[in-house]
Amino acid sequence: MLVHQILKSKADDTVVTVKPGTLVSEAAGILADKRIGTVVISADGSTADGILSERDIVRELARRGATCLSDKVSDYMTSELQTTTRDERADSVLARMTEGRFRHMPVVEEGKLIGLITLGDVVKARLSELAMEKDALQGMIMGH
Repeated sequence: MLVHQILKSKADDTVVTVKPGTLVSEAAGILADKRIGTVVISADGSTADGILSERDIVRELARRGATCLSDKVSDYMTSELQTTTRDERADSVLARMTEGRFRHMPVVEEGKLIGLITLGDVVKARLSELAMEKDALQGMIMGH
């Protein structure tokens, strides 16, 4: 299965972005309100400059306390992003996410942000793919 197939299967394909100057407290509010785990940091709303996750915020809260909430998201974002394209295979994305220990990956083409996939999206796609393969093999064995 390819990334573009995963993007098509998602109920909501919007990518939540915030500007680099957004306060961490505002980003935390967006994460809570939208019940999502990450926001993409983008100065123009169409490129991925960085990513900020719940884990990034929690890590900084543990280290510095609530004062970090008045800092900018650009202070804590991951700026060396792992990205994918529509044509990458799901198993390759899954391997990179597992190895890198992250759960969200922006989908970028020609420098433009076109989507975001999560570890859950990729696992769901792989499980669906494996179920189809299993059914096909059972059908061949049974002579259907």
